[in-house]
Amino acid sequence: MAVNDRLLGIVAFVQSAEAGGFATAAERLGVTRSAIGKRIARLEQQLGVRLFHRSTRRQSLTDDGQAYYERCVKALAELDAAEAALDSGRREPSGRLRVSAPVQFGRHCVAPVMLELARRHPRLEIDLSFNDRYVDLVEEGYDLSIRVGRLPDSATLAARRLTEEGLGICAAPAYLAQRGLPRDIDGFAGHDAILYGRNGQNVAWQLRDDDGRVREPQVNARLRFDDLQAIADAAVAGAGLAMLPCWMLSRHIRAGELQLVMHADRVVGTRIHALWPHTHYLPLRTRAAIDLLVERIPDLVAWDRNDRNAVCR
Repeated sequence: MAVNDRLLGIVAFVQSAEAGGFATAAERLGVTRSAIGKRIARLEQQLGVRLFHRSTRRQSLTDDGQAYYERCVKALAELDAAEAALDSGRREPSGRLRVSAPVQFGRHCVAPVMLELARRHPRLEIDLSFNDRYVDLVEEGYDLSIRVGRLPDSATLAARRLTEEGLGICAAPAYLAQRGLPRDIDGFAGHDAILYGRNGQNVAWQLRDDDGRVREPQVNARLRFDDLQAIADAAVAGAGLAMLPCWMLSRHIRAGELQLVMHADRVVGTRIHALWPHTHYLPLRTRAAIDLLVERIPDLVAWDRNDRNAVCR
């Protein structure tokens, strides 16, 4: 068994012992129950002992499992302490930092921040991956992830809010000339819409009416894409109304390709968070990245509430 596989097995074993079952351990680690079972089975095979008594109703440690658990807890605590000691002795972030971010937001907002981080800290190596799918930080070995939208409940991840992303509703001038400009939320009825959807789920449009109540407009969802640029391209082509983030929408409005239908002060925005695996200490390189994201991201997605034509700064 490789060293990394053994360590993953030990972590899975300790979590399963403390959680009282594979299912809860899998939830805490952000992996499947099957993955936990396979890791522990490989560990048992390598050790040549059974670590758990298993039945359909309950799961408990064997005598060998209890003895091994006590030593593993101490060993993991020593590893945490060793890494914390190394970090506390450093004045400069160093080592490899693996970051995951959504494709379009990552290119526009996260990449410039990571570039600045690399310039500030020459001993830091940064791997930035763009992907719109749900990334399992623990299983895939990421130090940090940027998430746009609702966060799932998780006992294994820590999070920090970066900002709220402004959104606007828009359409091509030709489309609006043919179908008319909605004057209020009720006016959206009958209009074609280009929605963002992933894994069979659409992101709902939430708009504030004149009384401040949040409502979802009734639209004809003819097109669904899981890529923001594809939505913007379809809107420019006259396929219907689209909801886009301000940082993407503004350049199309300035170019005359899209026209604003509903300003960002009426569209409920989306929260953006940085997430990382929960640990007893935060490595210096991860802390430096989070601090710079908190500092820079709000300006990169800012929008001017008084500029009703450009939508954003």
